[in-house]
Amino acid sequence: MRALSAFDRIICHVDNALKTLVPSASTSHRANPAKQADHHEFDETSQRHAAGLMRINHTGEVCAQALYQGQSLTARLPEIREAMEEAAEEEVDHLVWCEERLVELNSHTSYLNPIFYGLSYTIGALAGAAGDKWSLGFVAATENQVCKHLVEHLEILPPNDERSRAILSVMLDDEQKHATTALEAGGAVFPSWFQAGMTQMSKVMTKTTYRL
Repeated sequence: MRALSAFDRIICHVDNALKTLVPSASTSHRANPAKQADHHEFDETSQRHAAGLMRINHTGEVCAQALYQGQSLTARLPEIREAMEEAAEEEVDHLVWCEERLVELNSHTSYLNPIFYGLSYTIGALAGAAGDKWSLGFVAATENQVCKHLVEHLEILPPNDERSRAILSVMLDDEQKHATTALEAGGAVFPSWFQAGMTQMSKVMTKTTYRL
């Protein structure tokens, strides 16, 4: 099998963007953990709250897809590029699970996803261009931010939303693994002030996508 050319890779990235942004265009490799959890009815307020949280998590996975794709575009070492692409594939499961849960909650994915995808892809490409050490470090820092959101959401979901909680619990395990793997592969540990800045940026995403 011939190696992919730069043009081939760009086409693959466009395909990934479409699969990420078009509803129901992606399929998961693993079974949705929510299927093993009991279904409960909600009052309108609780259902809207659960949907808002799951919409945030879905957009987070949209951003993760874009970051990994952008980083793989500019990663210098082939093994790092392959690791980025593999991680992106694993994140597809999260993307699909969150979307399926939003459908169950009679809600929708964020209308702002195309904007967040474009911004995240650009940031990922810049991180990859800075060098694999920094690119991997950015992966770890990003995954740590995601883990913080997941821990918070697990605490503030409606108490009887076992299906959303099952999804987020598996996602948390996966994201922690990705962060650890990135550091063990040689990723830089970013200073606390940089991570604080990332936290402030993530708040913009969470506040807008909760409702939109």
